[in-house]
Amino acid sequence: MFTLPRPTRRLAITLVMIGGVATLAALLAPAVSAQGSCGKSGCVDVVAVDGLIDEIEANFMIDSIERANAAGDVVGVVLQFDSAGSAVSDARLDQVAAAIQGSGIPVSIWIGASGSYALGGAAELAQVAASSGITPGSKIGDVGSQRLDEQQFGELFTGRAAAGLTRTFSGEAAVKAGLVDRFDPTLVDHVGNLDSVETRVVKVDGREQKQPVQRVRLSKLPLQVQLMHTAASPSVAYLLLVIGLGLLLFEFFTAGVGVAGVIGALFVLLAGFGVAELPFTPWALALLLFSFFGFAIDMQTGVPRLWTIISMVAFSVGSVFLFVEFRPTWIALLAGILGMGVVVFSGMPAMIRTRFATPTIGREWMIGELGQASSEINPEGMVLIRGAEWRARTNRATPVLVGDSIRVVEIDGLVLGVEPEEGGAMDYREMRSSRKGEPEPEADPEADPEAEEPAK
Repeated sequence: MFTLPRPTRRLAITLVMIGGVATLAALLAPAVSAQGSCGKSGCVDVVAVDGLIDEIEANFMIDSIERANAAGDVVGVVLQFDSAGSAVSDARLDQVAAAIQGSGIPVSIWIGASGSYALGGAAELAQVAASSGITPGSKIGDVGSQRLDEQQFGELFTGRAAAGLTRTFSGEAAVKAGLVDRFDPTLVDHVGNLDSVETRVVKVDGREQKQPVQRVRLSKLPLQVQLMHTAASPSVAYLLLVIGLGLLLFEFFTAGVGVAGVIGALFVLLAGFGVAELPFTPWALALLLFSFFGFAIDMQTGVPRLWTIISMVAFSVGSVFLFVEFRPTWIALLAGILGMGVVVFSGMPAMIRTRFATPTIGREWMIGELGQASSEINPEGMVLIRGAEWRARTNRATPVLVGDSIRVVEIDGLVLGVEPEEGGAMDYREMRSSRKGEPEPEADPEADPEAEEPAK
């Protein structure tokens, strides 16, 4: 009966378990909604939109707007933006804009708190909202070309606002450029300036401020959904992919309990989701995956060689060009590339040598095995045993030339002790005995007819 190898079986079980846990978490995930009831005066829903507008955030905004309209006691929805752009298709972005523009209750966008962004597709959504505000230090613009359907929403960036296609504006400058309606330093200011909200005027730090009478409810993504959304950011997706593949590679070269494999498989699954949500370059992803196969080839020998160099170049190129529109930060790229370089050129080979520095169960069959020198062994080199390359060392001063037949006489970690198949200094069994300090067997006169008879 066919049985999967133990490492493969362990990885398969891990993937099934993780898939089951992820499915269960999705089924048990609570509906995204604001907390608490509105009361008689109604309430305002504030929906936090953080990071790139991916499929998760698109669903979040549409569902929040639809729920607010169905509640009957919500007087307004505020989308609190801190987004570097949109990673969904143009058609999906149109659906989000249609939900904002077609809402029965006013939907406004507030770019805050200070230091937040509304770039690209996020800036376009601010143009179709009922109103918009921005805090000091926050930025809007850098749209590029309009992605929203001009027939449905019109040309959004005209006149002074056209400058927002190629540059960003912050604070009051964004208001003057016509990219937002108001300068609202705080969320309370923004909610208090909504036409549908009842307010009372109070003094805060020496200035008058409109504060809403209605209750303000805050909505955020549930924790398990936020985890998936975080995985869809370029830097996180890239690092999860690199670390996950590295841990899986580590698992296949150790005989541990599978902890690295479990964590690595989880990271790769999260990275796969994140990469799929972002615009990526297929050939760059293929280079990244290929590089790990190249690393594995040299790790079998415990020595970084040509394959390691080729794979490191492929890994670096794939890392830089993996994402085409939203790129990882330079810190993330340097951490991934430099970290992988240290691992494959130093860390992993050292770990493998340490792991196999003691006698290895199951490799005694190699003692006496015949092979061929794939490089000159003088005193160290490479040999080919049953199609696999191993580091080798001669057990005497005589070098072994390329292509010569050899015999394995001992195993020292990942290094094989070899001698020429013909003309070895002594039988390999005798050599092993002598290395252990055992006396050499005496000659048997009956077995050797030329041996001298003992004196009478």
